[in-house]
Amino acid sequence: MLIEVIEKLLKDKSTLVAGSVVMAFEEVCPDRIDLIHKNYRKLCNLLVDVEEWGQVVIIHMLTRYARTQFVSPWKEDPASFSAQDISALGMNQDCVIKDGVLEEDNEKDFYESDEEQKEKDQKVKKPYAMDPDHRLLIRNTKPLLQSRNAAVVMAVAQLYWHLAPKSEAGIVSKSLVRLLRSNREVQYIVLQNIATMSIQRKGMFEPYLKSFYVRSTDPTMIKTSKLEILTNLANEANISTLLREFQTYVKSQDKQFAAATIQAIGRCATNISEVTDTCLNGLVCLLSNRDEIVVAESVVVIKKLLQTQPAHHGEIIKHMAKLLDTITVPVARASILWLIGEYCERVPKIAPDVLRKMAKSFTNEDDLVKLQILNLGAKLYLTNSKQTKLLTQYILNLGKYDQSYDIRDRTRFIRQLIVPNEKSGALSKYAKKIFLAQKPAPLLESPFKDRDRFQLGTLSHTLNTKAIGYLELSNWPEVAPDPSVRNVEVIELGKEWSVALGKAKKEKPTEKFYSDSEEEESASTTDTESESTSESEKEKNGKEEGSSMENSESSSEELSDSESESKEGSAKKKFKTTEESDSDDTEKKTKMISKKRESSGSSDSESSSTEESSSDSESESDSESDAESRKHKNAIASKRKQMAVPEKKASSKQDVSLLDLDDFNPVSTPVAVPTPAILSPSLVADLEGLSLSRSSVIDVSSPIFVPMKTHELLHRMSGKGLAAHYHFSRQPCIYGNQMVSVQVTLTNTTDQKLENIHVGERKLPAGMKMHVFNPIEFLEPEESITVSMGIDFCDSTQTASFQLCTKEDHFNVNIQPPVGELLLPVTMSEKDFKTEQGMLTGMNETSTTITVAPQNSTRLVLLEKVVKAANLGVVPSGQDNIHRFSAKTVHSGSLMLVTVELKEGSTAQLIINTEKTVIGSILLRELKPVLSQG
Repeated sequence: MLIEVIEKLLKDKSTLVAGSVVMAFEEVCPDRIDLIHKNYRKLCNLLVDVEEWGQVVIIHMLTRYARTQFVSPWKEDPASFSAQDISALGMNQDCVIKDGVLEEDNEKDFYESDEEQKEKDQKVKKPYAMDPDHRLLIRNTKPLLQSRNAAVVMAVAQLYWHLAPKSEAGIVSKSLVRLLRSNREVQYIVLQNIATMSIQRKGMFEPYLKSFYVRSTDPTMIKTSKLEILTNLANEANISTLLREFQTYVKSQDKQFAAATIQAIGRCATNISEVTDTCLNGLVCLLSNRDEIVVAESVVVIKKLLQTQPAHHGEIIKHMAKLLDTITVPVARASILWLIGEYCERVPKIAPDVLRKMAKSFTNEDDLVKLQILNLGAKLYLTNSKQTKLLTQYILNLGKYDQSYDIRDRTRFIRQLIVPNEKSGALSKYAKKIFLAQKPAPLLESPFKDRDRFQLGTLSHTLNTKAIGYLELSNWPEVAPDPSVRNVEVIELGKEWSVALGKAKKEKPTEKFYSDSEEEESASTTDTESESTSESEKEKNGKEEGSSMENSESSSEELSDSESESKEGSAKKKFKTTEESDSDDTEKKTKMISKKRESSGSSDSESSSTEESSSDSESESDSESDAESRKHKNAIASKRKQMAVPEKKASSKQDVSLLDLDDFNPVSTPVAVPTPAILSPSLVADLEGLSLSRSSVIDVSSPIFVPMKTHELLHRMSGKGLAAHYHFSRQPCIYGNQMVSVQVTLTNTTDQKLENIHVGERKLPAGMKMHVFNPIEFLEPEESITVSMGIDFCDSTQTASFQLCTKEDHFNVNIQPPVGELLLPVTMSEKDFKTEQGMLTGMNETSTTITVAPQNSTRLVLLEKVVKAANLGVVPSGQDNIHRFSAKTVHSGSLMLVTVELKEGSTAQLIINTEKTVIGSILLRELKPVLSQG
């Protein structure tokens, strides 16, 4: 049951839901990746708008998902190996690459043809092609590297590390280095992840080497992490600089850090052979340091270095033997004893004397030192028994009665192994080989080397152990699963009518309702009646009827096309034309005209519908299909123009402010009057019950108010004489339905001509698009010009950044839209408004209670304030205290319903219903002060 709820919520388009439901998915059913398939692309696209902690959860989940659905982008491309590369590897030209390894392929199957061999070669040399969905994830997470939240940046960095091609992973390094300016806890986590990355890919962080230099104010945990990274980044080019830096660190008052620095010097000495001797000499100098911890750590590191080339360093061993009298740190004393015992043949005179001294202090030594004294005695007994036999037996007797059982056990083992007697077993013959066997040199490795088995940025990676709830990353699949499981059929709001029309037209040819003879009769009847129209009426109403007839034809065609689909729904709403008429007079006129032209209207509509549905001859079908396609293309365009034309005429006839909304109606009478004249009474009766609310909702109307307020784009001082201002025209953009129209005014304030004014480089967030104005050849002094641009803001208030250029200069400018300019007003009835509002409740509803200023409580003032602040359309209301406004977002076409309900005591409730909850909350925040202030 819980999984079903998660599956349902994963389909939600709200950015507020996405993060929470993915978190629930990770806790309840993290292995059910089948629930993610259909929502993968949606989550990728929503990622930028999700709240920050939701982004972290989604990115980690998508990282695990991608490792199961896409092939590895890290495989070597066989085509990238040139002939020179292959010859340099000592291979011939018949080499293939399997799993990133070159293999010879000289032999050919006995019966294999040349064609089969070519096919085989093509399969082997097939270059890697990244899955588009894989690329979508990488591309959509890239902008989040600039997030102010360190957890988001870290999540994107681990995604690039685990999923992106190695050539692209380097872009995260700059963002991670930026996080080092945060507080110490964030620094520690980031440095630990960088330390893991720097082991495998040094080149990512080498340009930022100085960012990892240790500061005196850093806490110890930060110092050691930075030191680890510096050691990982060390190479022949920068080792001299790093060693000078390390010399300073050794003198630090923080002894733990100084000891870690000595270990880092030892690692550099083993990894870079050119500086081994230099590092060793420097460590020997540290043996004379006053600080015992520094000396002890130096001894331990020197012991490891001497194992790599012991034959050349007998003097160092002698020098270290003298330190036994002063050094008290157990680890250092044990290291010196181990060195003397291991290379006792190279210091034959010093080793027995050291054993003598150790025998005196045996009982007071640490257990670690006692074990090494026993080992030293055993080795000297086997190599120099004359001088050390009695001394070794004495030490063995001391160890036999030691308090530690480890010492007692080791003593019994060594005695039976090296001292021959009757009870000695077969191992005593091999005692010398056991104790004096050549030991391999230790590898000084980074403690972060094995942490790459955990996902970066997780608690398990920080602790270097698997934590409860950790979800492991799976290995890349050899063959990518079927990518079609992520395909989702999406129908955009703006295309609903076109899809419905297309479906209806496909069904039409099967419904041969009228015969050919009836078609001819109806066509002749229509012709004769149209010819009988008086010339005076034609001259008087030619233009108006022409435009209105086209509109009514397109609307009747749409209605007849959708008739088959609409019959299934119950009659819930009345026909649009009867509902949106201005007054009873216009309704009466409509009925009278429909009665007078009943026969002609019916025959005309019938003939047109039958001619479209049933034609036998090829010529007829071709011509009708062309006409049908033209009608179909013009249907929506003419429908949109219905509103604009009458309003312009009305405004020219009457000099009345558009804000005098008592007499204002979104739909004008001339559009509705001719419509029934084409439809038969029976068809009108059938269509009266059709639900056309969706059509009315998405019909864009003209803006009620167009603000002339301009915003400064470029100041004349910054632009070296070029000034630029912009304002939003609140008109549908001519460059694209999803773009906001922006008018830019350019002014030349200099006394010289400015040439080649154009838009240069564009720095737009992911998904945002811009249509720029054509380059302006020149602009005379003190001259201004206004140009138009279109910007698709993707229903967000993100800034569109670009360069405004002249022939000689370029200037960085930004356009950030107010949320009210991301809307287009739509027309709808009160009943449709309530229906749509009922479907946008719950999380899609945002409300607040405000105190309305007294002067804003009147109807006209309130409407004026709202439409000034946002591009909203006014919805007729039957209640004086409730005001409703409607619009849709420019990019996605999502409805935006605004309700202002005035209550007693100068208070009001402001309610916004929309799927775009982020925009809704921003609009609520902007409208609140508009209504509250005077």
